[in-house]
Amino acid sequence: MRVRDVQSLLAGAFMMPSSDAPDGDEDSHLPDPADHSRRSPASPSSSAPDHSRRTPASPPSAAPDHPRRDSASPSSAAPDHPRHPSAPPTDGDLFPAPASPPTPDAHCAPRPTDARRPVRRHPTNPTVPSPQVPRSMAAPSRDGELRRTFPAFAARPADDTRFAESWWGNAWVTALEEGALDVKRLARGRGYAQEGHVDAITVTPGLVLAYVRGSRPRPYRVQVRLRTLDDADWTRFLDAVAERPGHIAALLDKEMPQSLADCGVPLLPGPGDLDPHCSCPDRGHPCKHAAALCYQTARLLDADPFVLLLLRGRGERQLLDALSRLSAARAARAAQEQQPAPVAGVRATEALDPERRFPPLPAPLPVPPHPEQPPVYPAAPGGPDPFALDQLATDAAARAHAMLGTGRDPVAELTLWQDAVRLAAARPGSGLTAATRALYASLSAATDRTPADLARAVAAWRQGGLEGLTVLEEPWDPPAGRFDRARPLLLAADLPAFRPWHNRLTHPRGHVQLRLGRDGLWYPYESEPGHDDWWPRGTPDLDPVGALTGLDPAGALDDLGFAPPEA
Repeated sequence: MRVRDVQSLLAGAFMMPSSDAPDGDEDSHLPDPADHSRRSPASPSSSAPDHSRRTPASPPSAAPDHPRRDSASPSSAAPDHPRHPSAPPTDGDLFPAPASPPTPDAHCAPRPTDARRPVRRHPTNPTVPSPQVPRSMAAPSRDGELRRTFPAFAARPADDTRFAESWWGNAWVTALEEGALDVKRLARGRGYAQEGHVDAITVTPGLVLAYVRGSRPRPYRVQVRLRTLDDADWTRFLDAVAERPGHIAALLDKEMPQSLADCGVPLLPGPGDLDPHCSCPDRGHPCKHAAALCYQTARLLDADPFVLLLLRGRGERQLLDALSRLSAARAARAAQEQQPAPVAGVRATEALDPERRFPPLPAPLPVPPHPEQPPVYPAAPGGPDPFALDQLATDAAARAHAMLGTGRDPVAELTLWQDAVRLAAARPGSGLTAATRALYASLSAATDRTPADLARAVAAWRQGGLEGLTVLEEPWDPPAGRFDRARPLLLAADLPAFRPWHNRLTHPRGHVQLRLGRDGLWYPYESEPGHDDWWPRGTPDLDPVGALTGLDPAGALDDLGFAPPEA
């Protein structure tokens, strides 16, 4: 067979078939010339010339005694499939069949230049003409409320074998696979779907339609039918959705609540509910083309559950309008049936009545015996010190407990500096550890003091509380009496004469000092001789000699001539 014969055989291979047109065997890419000569009496590609089969329009050059057949004859350009006139689409034909080109006039003389007309070649095999397949046979311009056209899906990677992620999309795939009679056709259909052989998909009530490319250049027209729901089923479905507002929100979010599958309405198909039809000669249920369309339909359902509801008979806008009306009617009915609740509270006329007598206040709850311990705070990188947080929480609990018992906050009258000293003194332990140094640095920076000032103030607070801090920072002139009697008592204890200054008595060597507080207690202090750097030491006492005794109970002042009084 020559190239021109192949061209004549393929001339009608790219025409779209009608819904009732018989289809050729898909497994052969090109029609068999011998078989074509048996099917089409007017075909010029028969293996041997036959005068009885020649059409009247055959030119004289195609005589049986001629060694070559004239490839330019009109019969040689006839396609191997019957021509179909252009007709308007019907309800079952959602895609209009393409119009066939006019048949050449049998009485026209052949032109010798027809054999030399350029032919578009295949990109990889120059000897095979490239099929003239349109990009899409869909008609999205005809879409409406009950018709939706979706563009074709691109090819997917070979390792991506899942066509659905949602439970309703997987239910569609399960219905397909459980109702199939041949798993091999399913596998080939799955491969077609993965390779992107399915063209744009049109969905109408009860029908999914698309063209699927097989091994032949001409696509096959595939339909999958599904029974629509009746009015009673839709009423039950709408009642189930409107019963819970979360169902409406889920549908608007393109989700299908699984509880809707148990409302008594067969939304999802079961095995055998899908009814596929294909224009291919394969009579399998389903064929590989219908299986490919079903797999791609599962991807549509996965992205938008309203596609499933459209298949069952109603569009998205129609359903949302019905749900809106049903929800409004339910709300109005519930408002009518609900009795007006009594208004809680007191009327304004009664509340503003000057003669109104108020009931007595309830008795306060008993004060807890002690404040509770706060929870343990975990340490976080870059976060606050959990020990400091625990200390603040413990202090707040103690203050709240004091306010419940006494009705006043003992810390409310403290200044910022005094409260900082109090917090630092409340930290347990002794010595400047790393945590203590961090606390002292934070508090001293907040009060515009140095850490050494804060440490000295903490020692005074631990010695005598707020009064001890006042003795440290504020010298004052005590009245005559207790302060004047302290010097003879110190002389009677064999101590040298202390130098007075305001409320302070200092040892002549300058290393021991007594300070009289406004509370009448003597507060002992120590310093390095000659440095005038006084730090609170010991325990305050009403007796100045007793304060010095508490300062050095081990007898370190014996070398100064100090002799404690006899008992």
